[in-house]
Amino acid sequence: MKKVLITGSSSGIGRAITEMFLEKNIPVLGIARQHQKFIHKSELYFPITADLSKINDLPELTRDILKNHSDIDIFIGNAGFGDFKSIENFSAKQIQNFINLNLISHIILCRFLVSHMKRYKNGDIFFIGSESSLAGRKKATLYSAAKFGLRGFCQALRDEVGTSGVRVCLLNPGLVRTPFFKNLNFEPGKLKNSAIEPADIAKIIYDLLQTRAGTNIDEINLSPLINSINFKNTP
Repeated sequence: MKKVLITGSSSGIGRAITEMFLEKNIPVLGIARQHQKFIHKSELYFPITADLSKINDLPELTRDILKNHSDIDIFIGNAGFGDFKSIENFSAKQIQNFINLNLISHIILCRFLVSHMKRYKNGDIFFIGSESSLAGRKKATLYSAAKFGLRGFCQALRDEVGTSGVRVCLLNPGLVRTPFFKNLNFEPGKLKNSAIEPADIAKIIYDLLQTRAGTNIDEINLSPLINSINFKNTP
């Protein structure tokens, strides 16, 4: 492991993964819209400010990153957000922005990172999916569309790059106790075991990186021990 590039590094799952790598003295480039929530003094942390929903900016951004950090060998596509309501309550612009951030941005970043990793015949790509990658439910039309798309992309990409020494893994967690739910009308239940902790996902990723290079863990599904949702009081 030489250097990690992760999206959505400033909070939630991304922050936990970033902190885990830094604790192990592995350099991390973290992409986020804002870094005020996570100011790390480590010289191994390189914050990159970018709005990944602005997909036309991503080719130049990725080329600049690889030009200055040619030793990146791990990419973790984590950035995303949730918005859960009936499909007719989204505007066309909202749909476009949602899919851009939750799906298209990952594909565009990979388009450049894969070429880089194939050149060195080495690399690990992880995506944070969701239980919504596995089953669609009402009021999760856009979220399921993005996560189903991400799952299909991972399956095809894995088949495409395996002979080049690049591994691709998708992690599909259920409810994770993070700020993801701050602006939503529901959240994980209050019981300790009714949500996955971000550090759990970080540890799984690190453990996967210890496996033999010739073994690819295709996909991992994670669930809290207790399935419990708390619906917030709305005015």
